Amino acid sequence: MTGAAAATVGATVMGLPDVASATNGSPSADKIARLFAKLPGTAAYRIYAPATKRTRRYDVSAKAGKQLFIGSAFKTFVLHEALRQADSPQVVQTITQQQLDLDASVWSPDSATFNPPNLSGVVSERTALEAMILHSDNTGTDMSMKHVVTDNVRSFIASIGLTKTLIPDSTRSFVGYLLGAPDYSTFTWEEYVAAQNDPIVNAPLNQVQTLASSADDLVNFYAKALHGKYFQHEETLNEFRAILWLGDVIQLLPIPLGASAYAKGGSVDVPGFHAVCAAGGMNFDDVWVYFCFTINWTDPAETDPATVIAWAGAVSKALQLVKDGLAA
Repeated sequence: MTGAAAATVGATVMGLPDVASATNGSPSADKIARLFAKLPGTAAYRIYAPATKRTRRYDVSAKAGKQLFIGSAFKTFVLHEALRQADSPQVVQTITQQQLDLDASVWSPDSATFNPPNLSGVVSERTALEAMILHSDNTGTDMSMKHVVTDNVRSFIASIGLTKTLIPDSTRSFVGYLLGAPDYSTFTWEEYVAAQNDPIVNAPLNQVQTLASSADDLVNFYAKALHGKYFQHEETLNEFRAILWLGDVIQLLPIPLGASAYAKGGSVDVPGFHAVCAAGGMNFDDVWVYFCFTINWTDPAETDPATVIAWAGAVSKALQLVKDGLAA
């Protein structure tokens, strides 16, 4: 059940089809749409590249305004708020020196790095943030959310006009809600241990405790955040990019060769409902491309690796087509 909480795009993304061959000119919306046409459920995406001196603006999408379950892709907002609060020329020193408690108050399932309940003590905020993005560690996430205060993340999201984005009180609260805990907002580690084998009773995509957004929201965020729109200092932007460059999805979902990418992925698998998301930005030559690909679908099995592989192959082909079309 732990994978149901907020697993990353993870080890199921493997054996991908070969990427698309090079094209002349930017791919048409129809060509991109055909890549996703046979997938089940709801496949939403947006790919946006602002115009440059040598390339035209490129913007293709499908169902980009629809709110879908995005899993751990929401953690980019936690990272951003943590750095925004520490924004200064000394941001790296600040988040390295800031110590966070690692104990039962923040232990959360699906935490390979901090391995609850076997590790406790204190760790640096920077370590927690890196674990949250690189390994999608939920304990690292809850440590970070506790420190920056979840409502501050929500306030930032609202302040920049992202109306389809919802985040949980914590990843552990989200698990508690899935399991039907009446006190999900204060769901303890001990309660989780006692209930971890209980059936899921609430849908992952809901309006109470969820991890949701739209392709438009995520692309609009990345198109500004990756250029420091919401930071005051270049050092903070550099750290934001550096941590996102570690993103698990970049290693597991092939990014076109020659492009630098900054992204976060997420997924969920529970009997009857599945989701995968990859969102971020990539750049090559003088071109920036911002993207979000999300799929939500139903299947009675607890996992559906065939659909994940098919979706990942479509995403890889789409990004390769765009890069080939916009490259010098």
